[in-house]
Amino acid sequence: MLKDIIEFTVKSLVEFPQSVVITENQQDSKSIFEIRVSEQDIGKVIGKEGQTIRALRMLLIALAPAGKEIEVTVAK
Repeated sequence: MLKDIIEFTVKSLVEFPQSVVITENQQDSKSIFEIRVSEQDIGKVIGKEGQTIRALRMLLIALAPAGKEIEVTVAK
């Protein structure tokens, strides 16, 4: 569910949605999501002073099941 939300949101932000790849790794009670986008779109995902990625992280934390830790990274 969270992966789908990330994918939908990121694809809505970028110029090249076909290059968006979201991977999820589990470590105990922690979910780690890695966002890969085209080089030209990295700035759009991060946003001015990190505002966009910070808002996405806050949304995911709010939607995550209780006790589940969420980490979101943007990879080059």
